Amino acid sequence: MNKNNLKEQKIAVIGLGYVGLPLALRLASLYPVAGFDIDHQRIEELRSGFDRTREISRAELRSVPLHIIDNKDDLAGYDIYIVTVPTPVNDLHKPDLGALMSACKTVGSIMEKGAIVVFESTVYPGVTEDRCGPELEKVSGLNCGEDFMLGYSPERINPGDTVHTVDKITKIVAGQTPEVTEILAEMYGRMTEGGVFIAKNIRTAEAAKVIENAQRDVNIAFINEVTMIFNRMGLSSYDVLEAARTKWNFLDFRPGLVGGHCIGVDPLYLAHAAGELGHNAEVILTGRKTNDAMAKFIAEKIHNRLNGPSEILMLGLTFKENVPDLRNSKVVDLIHALKELGHQIDVHDAMASRAEAQTVMGIDLIEGFDRLEEYDCVVGAVAHSVYTQFNDRIFRELLKPDGLIADLKGMWRDYEDNNQFQRWSL
Repeated sequence: MNKNNLKEQKIAVIGLGYVGLPLALRLASLYPVAGFDIDHQRIEELRSGFDRTREISRAELRSVPLHIIDNKDDLAGYDIYIVTVPTPVNDLHKPDLGALMSACKTVGSIMEKGAIVVFESTVYPGVTEDRCGPELEKVSGLNCGEDFMLGYSPERINPGDTVHTVDKITKIVAGQTPEVTEILAEMYGRMTEGGVFIAKNIRTAEAAKVIENAQRDVNIAFINEVTMIFNRMGLSSYDVLEAARTKWNFLDFRPGLVGGHCIGVDPLYLAHAAGELGHNAEVILTGRKTNDAMAKFIAEKIHNRLNGPSEILMLGLTFKENVPDLRNSKVVDLIHALKELGHQIDVHDAMASRAEAQTVMGIDLIEGFDRLEEYDCVVGAVAHSVYTQFNDRIFRELLKPDGLIADLKGMWRDYEDNNQFQRWSL
């Protein structure tokens, strides 16, 4: 590709989820862009102006000329392919590269000489060149580094974040050659106000991404561990943290369930890579173990405050507040732990899709709070805005007298109940 003609080159984004859709829309305001996804229902929804992730409005979807497709043959003839598919872990907590390899097969089957294939999916160092490159070669019959080139630019999408959007953040870029790096730096540099950082090489860029969330995971694990300690001391971690964060260099992490598509997954990619090299990633794996133990810890704390098997209302199922994203939510672990202790659980989520909750998790979300009898316990698991605004009237309608309010997010700390209810928080 001639970098001087970049503005005339055609770009295809493979995967139109939380990462791919905003990226494709931003690029489509600057270049000819196609967005591809294998989910036919997703494509039809986007064509009609509906984004199920609720990250993109109908007006935004219709404001740029993005070509939305689900036929891979329509991807032929593009110059730059950007792969943004999920990279989860399997039941054994090992990297699942299935979607990534499938995307390589799709791109490899239609790309032509001169193409650049850029990966944004989170991986451990070496995957782009050692796994994706050979797969693209195998399917395409082309030579990597000669007939086509590789690049890597890790995604930094934070669902629900309206500040650190794809057009505001700094993008790390790395190409297989200096020329490819220059092309990617120009492309990403045009689409974001945050500028670009040129990594030394592709492996360095992959490593930078995977430690970003591993670092957060370890820091949250520390807060979760001290939360367990403070609970045994009769202290609220939220009260302790409120005091501690008055120091200028205190890192303000919060306790709780740690799931989602990044923080709960990326450390396991790094730990896997370490294990392949014969190194036991003790700090990383201990942090994961601590965070994974929070659901059981919370369930036992709630159970010990109730008089036998109880009826509990769980508020929130998504992995974080004010998004419909259910991926790797640890609330489901809390629900299962409470059920194992003999409790009956109703689950409400103001953001999540009822159909997706049933299909993915086997959980039937209730639509409202119109049951005839009050609950023994209300658990604030996710701080959706609608829940943070609960007041005395709502709690009296939901809870039996002397019922338990379990506030996992510290969102009702200012609620004065005049000792009508039991209270517990992390």
